[in-house]
Amino acid sequence: MSFPSLIPYGWSDRWSALFADVATPGAVPARVLRHDSVSVAAAGPEGTITAVLSSPVGSIAVGDWVGVTDEVVTSLLPRTSLLRRRAALADEEQPLAANVDLVLLVCGLDRPLKAGRIHRASALAWDAGARPLLVLSKADLAPTTDVSRVEAENPGLDVVMVSSRHGDGLERLREATKDLTVVLLGESGAGKSTLVNALVGNDVSATGAVREGDSKGRHTTTARELHLVPSGGVLIDTPGLRAVGLWVDPDSINATFADVLETSEQCRFRDCRHDGEPGCAVADAVANGTVPNERFQAFLALRREAESAELRANEAARRRQDRKFGRVAKDAQKRKGRQ
Repeated sequence: MSFPSLIPYGWSDRWSALFADVATPGAVPARVLRHDSVSVAAAGPEGTITAVLSSPVGSIAVGDWVGVTDEVVTSLLPRTSLLRRRAALADEEQPLAANVDLVLLVCGLDRPLKAGRIHRASALAWDAGARPLLVLSKADLAPTTDVSRVEAENPGLDVVMVSSRHGDGLERLREATKDLTVVLLGESGAGKSTLVNALVGNDVSATGAVREGDSKGRHTTTARELHLVPSGGVLIDTPGLRAVGLWVDPDSINATFADVLETSEQCRFRDCRHDGEPGCAVADAVANGTVPNERFQAFLALRREAESAELRANEAARRRQDRKFGRVAKDAQKRKGRQ
């Protein structure tokens, strides 16, 4: 199925084949640009459309490819990735964006860099099957920042320093994001919206000033929204995240701390947990300074949090299954009583 107008949004032969497998008769494909409670704005073959969500489709995220029939979302194409976090007010996952290739971890240089925040956002990216890229924004406010030091403190994580105001680093970022689905993560006031406007070449995202005392920003972006990039690809802007709660596969922590994982391959026991086992290569590396103790402690803390989240997710799934079985049993009992 040929829909050339959707190619800039990432449409390809692969999506065409998936659409043919799941679409209902008369449906057209569309990519979700914005989620508005019971409806979505989406890019369709004839332009932007508004479509109502139907309950059988399930949870929809910005970046999803869907089938739309008579202004109703009737099917959801299988995702290549899902960026998610632990919901702020509930013990459950919160989808942030779908079919993501690259996650820009935006940190403003008008405030201290928080290693824990970088670790957590990186874990979310790896969990989604996407690649994280650390973007140090507002470079004009801290021109002496040592990027090589930041890279050394975050092994395996690429770092780009940019100034949206002066254009520094934007060309490198355009090359890194070209023809990809990219989502931006960062706290309020980090410069995400300004960066989106610079890359898109238009004021598509509202921006605001930050407080002088603590560099905190207001939530100028109030909803996740997908934008086309003239040089190729799409950007998904997101509201500032006050907290980056983990709802990830524990293996994502290993990907975030690849240096610790590489060292652990020398441990005596394959299932070594690096918390006192004999012959632990990671403990030796921490002792001799090859792996900084702060980084090792961060690894242990995030691994415990991810494992706890995995247990809670499994328990929540079990409870949902028990409730479903209970309803089925009650219905069966009622039918039996009527016979």
